[in-house]
Amino acid sequence: MKILHHIGSYFLLIKRSLSRPEKASIIYRQTLKEIEKVGIDSFPIVVIVSLFVGAVITIQSNYNIENPILPKYLVGLTVRDSLLLEFSSTMVALILAGKVGSSIASELGMMRVTEQIDALEVMGINSAAYLILPKMIAAAFFFPILGLLSMIVGIIGGYLACILGNVIPPADYIYGIQYAFKPYYITYALTKVVFYAIIITSIASYLGYNVEGGAIEVGKASTKAVVQSSILILMINLVLTRLILQ
Repeated sequence: MKILHHIGSYFLLIKRSLSRPEKASIIYRQTLKEIEKVGIDSFPIVVIVSLFVGAVITIQSNYNIENPILPKYLVGLTVRDSLLLEFSSTMVALILAGKVGSSIASELGMMRVTEQIDALEVMGINSAAYLILPKMIAAAFFFPILGLLSMIVGIIGGYLACILGNVIPPADYIYGIQYAFKPYYITYALTKVVFYAIIITSIASYLGYNVEGGAIEVGKASTKAVVQSSILILMINLVLTRLILQ
C-alpha cells in the first residue's frame, strides 16, 4: 500500500538523519541558523495570536459565568488553564505547522528540484543529517520557549482585557490566575510541544526532501506538510493527553 511505503520511507529518512551525522561543529552551526528560521522568526505571530486569544478567552469566560453565585476569579482560572492545557501547546503548534512546516517543505523541495541535494551527496555529505537534523534539534529546543511565551502573553492579554474592557476587576483576575495553580500543567504542555516540534519538522522535511518534479510539486508538498502535520498533531494530542493526564 502507498501509505505503508511512505511510512517506511519516512522512518528510513529519519534513521539516516540520525545514523551518520556530520561533525558536531557543523551540526552546531546549522542548528543556530535553523533556530533563527524556525524559532526567532516565529515570535511575532505567536505573540500577536496569544495576546488576542487571551483577551477573547477572558471576555467569553466572563460572559459564560454571569451568575452571582460563581466568583469572578473563575475567569482568571479558566484563562490560565485554557492557555496552559491546550492553546499554548496544541493551538500554537498548529499555527507553527502552517508557518514553519510549509517553509521547511518549500526550502527542501526547491533544493531537491534544483539538484542542490544531489550536489551534497556527490560531495560525500549525508544530506539528510546536514539538512534535516539541525531543523529537528532547533525546533525541539525552541518550540517550548515559544510555548512559554504564548502562556505569558496570553495571560497578559487577558489582564489587558480586564483593564481596557472593564470585564472583571483586575485583582479578581490575578487571584484566579494564582488559585490552585499546578506547575505540572506547564510540564505537560511543554512535553507535548517537544513532540509537536519533531512531528512538524520531520514530516515537512520528508515531504520536501522527496519532491519529484518542479515548482508545482514543491507547492503541493508544502500544502501536504501543513495538512499532515496538523492531523498528526491532533492525534498525538489525544494520545499524550490520555497518557500524561491520568
